[in-house]
Amino acid sequence: MNYPTGDIFIGEIIGTGLLVLLGAGVVAGVLLHHSKSRASGWVVIAFGWGFGVLAGAYTAGPLSGGHINPAVTVAIATTDDGDWGKAPVYFAGQLIGAMLGAVLAWLVYWSQFSANRDEEKAMPTLGIFSTIPEVRSPVANFVTEVIATITLVLPVLAFGLTEGLGTSGTQTMMVALLVVGIGLSLGGPTGYAINPARDLGPRIVHQVLPIPNKGGSDWGYSWVPVLGPLAGGFIAAGIFAVAF
Repeated sequence: MNYPTGDIFIGEIIGTGLLVLLGAGVVAGVLLHHSKSRASGWVVIAFGWGFGVLAGAYTAGPLSGGHINPAVTVAIATTDDGDWGKAPVYFAGQLIGAMLGAVLAWLVYWSQFSANRDEEKAMPTLGIFSTIPEVRSPVANFVTEVIATITLVLPVLAFGLTEGLGTSGTQTMMVALLVVGIGLSLGGPTGYAINPARDLGPRIVHQVLPIPNKGGSDWGYSWVPVLGPLAGGFIAAGIFAVAF
């Protein structure tokens, strides 16, 4: 569908903002002290990010198609019917939306972040905003992000071949559940960025926010959750073109 440029920009800001607000919010709730959901675990985080996709994609859908992920935009633009002309608008909206969502999550948990100044309970906070690998191995981490993103994007492209899924809204529900599944099955090694904007935007925000004892923003690793998902998007588009 040929969405107006202005609608694309606004839709992707709102949709990606909702995605990151709910995603960063659930991680903050699980990790930060003085939160009622503290220590509720990885399953809660995976479902929180899935619900973030659900809210963001449904909301952005009528305006932009609800990509809310540069890897999805890349894959769609790479397919035969794709249009690279509006890709930069999608990318800009997604990055701005991700940054906005991160700021809103910070505001929601303002008191908990402020309590991080307590030296006895202080903790690095980057993991609330962006991904951190459990075992730091850039090549392995990159491969993980590529595979996880293919696992997301290839089904997204295939869902579009089934008539009625998009118009009924079922496709968005299926993608949200798929994100939960990826988190549970493939998210353990890296925290599953599978979305460059979702990682880069909040990482920028983490760098500039006045969070007490927040720790570093780990820019040395930042290329992995950006380039890995982009590569995964391109590869998924290639597989789709050959197989479908």
